[in-house]
Amino acid sequence: MERVLLIAVAISNKDRWQKADALDELTALTETAGGNMVEKILQIRPGYEPSTLIGKGKIIELKELCRQHKIDLLIFDNTLTATQIRNITEQTEVRVIDRTALILDIFSQHARTAEAKAQVELAQLEYRRTNLIGFGLELSRLGGGIGTRGPGERKLEIDRRRIRERISALNKILTRIDKERSVQQKNRQPFFKISLAGYTNAGKSSLMNYLTNAKVKVAPYLFATLDSNTKPLAITNHITVLLTDTVGFIRNLPHELVASFRSTLSEIRNADLILHVIDSSDSDIDNKIEAVRHTLTQINCEKQPVLMVFNKIDRIFENEIIRRLKRKHSNSAFVSALTGQGIDNLKTAILKHIKTELTTRTFTIPVSRGDLINRLYENGDVIKRVQNDNKITLTVKGYRLALIKISNDIRASLRS
Repeated sequence: MERVLLIAVAISNKDRWQKADALDELTALTETAGGNMVEKILQIRPGYEPSTLIGKGKIIELKELCRQHKIDLLIFDNTLTATQIRNITEQTEVRVIDRTALILDIFSQHARTAEAKAQVELAQLEYRRTNLIGFGLELSRLGGGIGTRGPGERKLEIDRRRIRERISALNKILTRIDKERSVQQKNRQPFFKISLAGYTNAGKSSLMNYLTNAKVKVAPYLFATLDSNTKPLAITNHITVLLTDTVGFIRNLPHELVASFRSTLSEIRNADLILHVIDSSDSDIDNKIEAVRHTLTQINCEKQPVLMVFNKIDRIFENEIIRRLKRKHSNSAFVSALTGQGIDNLKTAILKHIKTELTTRTFTIPVSRGDLINRLYENGDVIKRVQNDNKITLTVKGYRLALIKISNDIRASLRS
């Protein structure tokens, strides 16, 4: 396990507290990546040193700390330029990465499907093309570890042309996947579509499992879910929606990941309703809510309906905290994906959004076509039934697009 020292630079006392929280999150990211956080350093200075971000005195201090504590890796919360990475590495004689490289490394570790692996590799190559080209030898000499997984050390040493060729190949793979996903999404048009979105580790997968018995992997570390997973969810006896779990967000999500995960994130863009899942027990709840909202805007979802779902209320033992959240965020749902508390209220809240998309249509079908009659009962609420001779007339209330598709299918079936 690599011994890691974390560094952040704040340019004002106001920025200091945000950077302190960021270092706590960086610790969790480091542990998720398999590193052992030995020490954290927060420097406050009026500006950034162009060549090394931190001042010369702090560089000398870092070098000594690395020697004393046998540090293998320095991770900066601040984004570093290629020049800064090279200079800090040379002066401390310890490998250096920044927060973006750390997040990309975690994604690389957790990628399981061909799509996720291609998306992560593309993001890493785009990052390394602009930040690490020319430093492959230095990194190779210092050995592997956090920040070098994914494309790997071998790819750090390939030239710009080969990186461009690999990026082009990955883009072709992901374009093909985009087309396949578009076909899947077209087939889902008759259903009301809901996507789970939220900060990483907010409990989206746990909520997905409770609602649909999907058996999505749940783990106590960040970014356990990278691939989208869609399952049917019965809101009432006659109304079923499609629920999709998606990759978690994080503060300043690397733009390389946003770009390469375009296909996965399209599940959120194409949703009729977004459930913004929030860890209600998180001490940094307001900033994380804002980070998710910013990311939704970043991926062009700012105009979609959003229902805030405050999860993990079983972890809150002070009623005033819940009351305060309810006052501040009215028309939200408060649930526990662990105990099931509040799930019925969540379904009721979802149903309110669905009702805007409900319509009533009348169908006349031969009595002999039990398959078509059953399909109407399965996809809507039959509010009137009249039988005359060999025909049945059903008045059905249901999701508009679903009833339109059934109507088209019935006409086609009766013509054949």
